[in-house]
Formats: sequence, C-alpha cells, structure tokens
Amino acid sequence: MKAVREFDRFAASYAKTNIIQRQVAEYLVSWIEEREYPRILDLGCGSGEVYRRLRAKGIGFDEFWGVDLSEEMLRKHPKDRRIHCRLGDFSDASLLDELASQTWDLLLSSSALQWSSDLDRTLSGLSRIGAPAYFALFTAGTFRTLHRTAGLDSPILDFPHTFEALRRHYRPRKAERVKYRLHFDSTREIFAYIKKSGVSGGEARLSYRQTKRLMREYPVDYLEFELLFFSGSPKTAFSRS
Repeated sequence: MKAVREFDRFAASYAKTNIIQRQVAEYLVSWIEEREYPRILDLGCGSGEVYRRLRAKGIGFDEFWGVDLSEEMLRKHPKDRRIHCRLGDFSDASLLDELASQTWDLLLSSSALQWSSDLDRTLSGLSRIGAPAYFALFTAGTFRTLHRTAGLDSPILDFPHTFEALRRHYRPRKAERVKYRLHFDSTREIFAYIKKSGVSGGEARLSYRQTKRLMREYPVDYLEFELLFFSGSPKTAFSRS
C-alpha cells in the first residue's frame, strides 16, 4: 500500500474540486505501456482527464471512445476527428452488449465504476470486451471519518469486496491500494467540496439538523479518499494482451 498522499489547503476553485480525480487519472495512466493502441475505450470519461493524461504521456491511438452518463461533462471533453463521445450508462446491459460486439485494444475507467448499480454484473459485461483493462475505483475508506461521525455506511463497496469482484472476471497483473488526504480551512469548505466534487459521501441522506450537527462535530480538517488501482486481462477466450 502506498503512503497517504497529502494535499494542503488552497483557494477553492475548479482545480481543487477535481484534484483527486486528476491525481487518480494521472497515476492510472502511468501504469500503461507507452505505445500505440488502435482503439481505446474510456468508461466514465467525464470531461477528458484520462484522455489528456494519455496524450501527455505520448500514448497514441487511431480512435478514442469515451462513454459518460453526463451530457454536461461530455460537452467539456476534448474533440477532434479521432475522438468519439457518447452518452451511456455502463450499468446498462444493452450498452455492454454493444461494446462487447466491437474490437477494442485498451479498456480504461478512472473514478467511475464504483457507482455501478451491480459491479459484478458490470465487470462480467466488460470482461467480454476482451481488452486489457486498467481501472481505478473509489472504495469505502473514502470519507471514512465523515461516515463514522455521521453514523452512516459507505454507499460504495469496501476494498476487499471490490478486489474480489475484479478477480472474478479479470486475471490481475497489478493491484494497489492508494490513500489520499485533502485538507481544508473549515468544515463548511469540506461540505462545499463534497457537493461539487462528484464523490458522494452519503451526506444527502442526512436531514438539515443532522448535517448541521455533523459540521459542528467533524473532528479533522481533511477528507480521506481510498482507491483500488487495478490492471488485468479478462478471463475470456477472446482476451487480447
């Protein structure tokens, strides 16, 4: 396991709101061999952080396909004649069937798959794509202190269950748990970050009174994030490496 990576306080901005996702995408892409991949698929592509990291590293491709559930994020994704963005939910079996009917050379997903309504079923569908996979998923250690203070269970799977789901459908090449801490000047800033970041802490399940109490009693000046980074090949007869 990596040591906890610390990020100090700095002015609230879009960059701060997305700093963890950017760090996750950068580290995930650092695992990928620098060569040409004819067709790349990015699930949960968002505004294009994985794409930007691939380009910065010099990884080439003929086609890059990004799928995301948010039209707003897709509008922000870089565009050119080789980039294709489409609206879609990777929990949708029909989408997975469609993707599995095509040929892909690299499958990526950064900070997204933890929101699958059925991770095991989603991974089963993704494994049929047959491409080498690189995934980064938030796990239940994310916002651990917030959940403990509020008496909430995490809305996402813990690290062992996430890893076991991946192992059922992929042969691991590399797996790593990485933790981050992001520091803030006030609890108000912490809750503003949670609302804007897209990394839900389950605080929406709290009443106004419970939220106010949580803001008073939150004992530290940071949020924790826990991620599982994983690379592997699918357990199918059609896998490509």
